[in-house]
Amino acid sequence: MIVAPSILSVDFSRLGDEIKAVEDCGVKWLHLDVMDGHFVPNLTYGRPVIKNIRLLSSLLLDVHLMISEPEKLLQDFLDAGADLITIHYEATQKIADIIGIIQKSGKKIGISIKPNTPVESIKNFLDKIDLVLIMSVEPGWGGQKFMPEMLEKVKKLKSWRENNPENYHYLIEIDGGINDKNILDVKNSGVDVVVAGSYIFKSDNYKKAISSLHL
Repeated sequence: MIVAPSILSVDFSRLGDEIKAVEDCGVKWLHLDVMDGHFVPNLTYGRPVIKNIRLLSSLLLDVHLMISEPEKLLQDFLDAGADLITIHYEATQKIADIIGIIQKSGKKIGISIKPNTPVESIKNFLDKIDLVLIMSVEPGWGGQKFMPEMLEKVKKLKSWRENNPENYHYLIEIDGGINDKNILDVKNSGVDVVVAGSYIFKSDNYKKAISSLHL
């Protein structure tokens, strides 16, 4: 299981220290939530923060764009140092174009869906992408309660991948309300990457919290 701490929940006045703290716990990925206040109600950070994080860390930067029409800002995030960019199926009409741009850049591409979006909606893109991000909360805010019914989507994705190994190579990621109480069900459903923000950064022991997700 890959654990990707989400910096949405860090103390931003100590961003460098917070990143180093999870690096010292052995994580290989950082999850960066970019929100525009339009596609989702919250507003977070953008290219300058990601560029600075790239200078601070060599971890894989897993950039989740919760923004409308991500194609308009795609190059900014590629230039800032993103290793993997995930866009929302619901946010754009140009998914095929976005996939082409990111693939041409040599970076990895992911697609995410909101809880109310059927996983079948993205099936036509699965042979072209590196990751599927299943939201197990409504995107936009940290600290929400995990929606266990989202694991049915994970199970479908795992089954499709197993039944079509020649064409499907995507990782399955989940984000929202992940903790030590639900991680076993998450793992058993077929998840490869878990995103955790509040559970890690609001704990008093980052190493213990991260270790509890490494099943």
